[in-house]
This record gives sequence, structure tokens and C-alpha cells, in this order.
Amino acid sequence: MTESLLHVEDLRAEFDTPEGVAHVLDGIELRLAPGEILGIVGETGSGKSVTALSIVRLLRPPGRITGGRVTFERQDLLALPAGAMRRVRGRAISMIFQNPRSSLNPVLRIGQTLREVLKVHLGLTGAEAERHAAQLLGDVGLPDPATLLGRYPHQLSGGMAQRVMIALALAPEPRLLIADEPTTALDVTIQYQIITLLARLRQERGLAQIVITHNLGVVAELCDRVAVLYAGTVVEEGPVEAIFDEPRHPYTLGLLAARARTDVSGHLASIPGQVPDLRRRPTGCPFHPRCAWAQDVCRAEKPVLDSVRAGHRVACHFWREVA
Repeated sequence: MTESLLHVEDLRAEFDTPEGVAHVLDGIELRLAPGEILGIVGETGSGKSVTALSIVRLLRPPGRITGGRVTFERQDLLALPAGAMRRVRGRAISMIFQNPRSSLNPVLRIGQTLREVLKVHLGLTGAEAERHAAQLLGDVGLPDPATLLGRYPHQLSGGMAQRVMIALALAPEPRLLIADEPTTALDVTIQYQIITLLARLRQERGLAQIVITHNLGVVAELCDRVAVLYAGTVVEEGPVEAIFDEPRHPYTLGLLAARARTDVSGHLASIPGQVPDLRRRPTGCPFHPRCAWAQDVCRAEKPVLDSVRAGHRVACHFWREVA
């Protein structure tokens, strides 16, 4: 196997709430190779965004990381001093957050924000920074970059704001891009343009990416591998083709069955029940209260990731029977 650019091992995190501690991440395991695009999918509340924030150490109180390792280019990010982590975050690893408008300062013009990033990370100032900022906007497919540099965030459409966020993320020339729901709230035409842009960045720059999404169509179109999260743990991971064509976890089957499709009439399928209250995690397999295959062992023992075939792993006691 190619040496990992990023290796997440047994990552755990929790949140304090008025009703008790919620154990949000329960032993996340992920690998990402150089130049690879990994999709992370799961229902709301499955721990996708918390995983991303934990990787770059942006999880803030009442949340906290309680265990595990995050190894990036042979450095354990969780063990780095704060100053060293700031040099990694943004420079080597960039992140696109869910809502581009809320991530852009409403009182600063786009050019001011871009020039500040270029100054901090690349030491560029003056005309050189201005030229580089315009080039970045052009690189992400925005027309008339010189005019856009003088605009405020509220003067941009949703798709334009998302492209500006991608330009900001690319400014420090990172080696890993984490995109949290990069196509949410965009119409399908703009979604396709963003997917095409991310694919081109990998092709042209060799940029490794983690793409967090609810949209399985985005995963099928863009990603090399996919990790399926449920209740803060990876229940299945493998190449996109294996996950879509031969899923082995009941939860993965449920997600795929719930996709909107044009070749099926009638009501959409759904997964019975709901994501568990993480202040009172189920014993054993976290999915067993909703699973048609559950037996006594599922309630008693949490399954570990087992190899289905090379590169395809699943955490289910009865994955051989799931089809």
C-alpha cells in the first residue's frame, strides 16, 4: 500500500452538554494516500464535521479530543505545540467550511482577505500579492478577477462565494484540502462545476482531498475511496466501486437504498429509527437498534473493521450474510 499522507488512528472526541457528556467520535480510523480523494458520508450527527475539525485541531469547547493519533507527513498533529500546528493548518492543510458566506468577513473586500492569506503564508505583498490573488480567482474559474477582488462577500452568488473559499484554501499551496459539504445549498449546475474544479485540482496539482458530503452522487463522481460513518465510528470503507456495487454493512445498504433515483417510482426507502443519543451510546454495535440483521452478539460486542478484500473493510459481525 502507498505510504499514507494522513493516518487517523482511534480518534476520539466528546462534547459537554447540560444533560451529560456526548461521546461524538468513538475510534475513527482513516487513511489518505498522496493525491487521493477520500469521501466521508453519513447522516447528520454521524461525526463527519467533527472528524474534520479534530484533524486540524479546530475543535473548540465544549468539544475536546480525548484520544488517538493524527499522523500527517509523519508528524503527530495532536502532539504538536500550538505554534507548530498553526504553521501546518492553512499552509500544509487547508479547509473549506460548510457555509462559504459565514466564512468570509462581511466587512472586508475579497482582495483584502486573499492578500492577507498570501502575506501570512507566502510572504507576498503589494503588486505581487495582487497579481497572485487575481490568478487564484482565475484558477478556480471566476471571470473578471480584477473586478471581483474589489467586491464584498454579499455581492457574490453562492457558487462564486464557494469558489472564492476554494481560492483562499489554495492560496498557501497546501498538500491536503478538506472540503466540508462543498456543494451544499448550490443548484445542480453549480454543484457539477465545483466537483469538476476539485477533480481538476487533483489532476493538475496532485492535491489530496477529503470531501465530506451527504450527496452520494458527489462521492460516485469525484472520489477514489469512501468511508461510511455512523455514530462517530467508521462502519465501512473501501474503493468507491466496492462500496456502491458490493456494500457489506447494513447501514451502507440503507444509505444507498435511500438515494433519489430516476429509474424507481414510488416512495423513497428510509432507514428505520434515528441516530442514537451519543450521551447514551448503545452497547455493542452502534447500529444494532436500527438493524434488521442484529442478533445478541451485536448488542454485546462492538465489531472491528474486518477485511472483505484488499482495501475494503467493514465493521459488522454478519457482513458475509449482508447482500
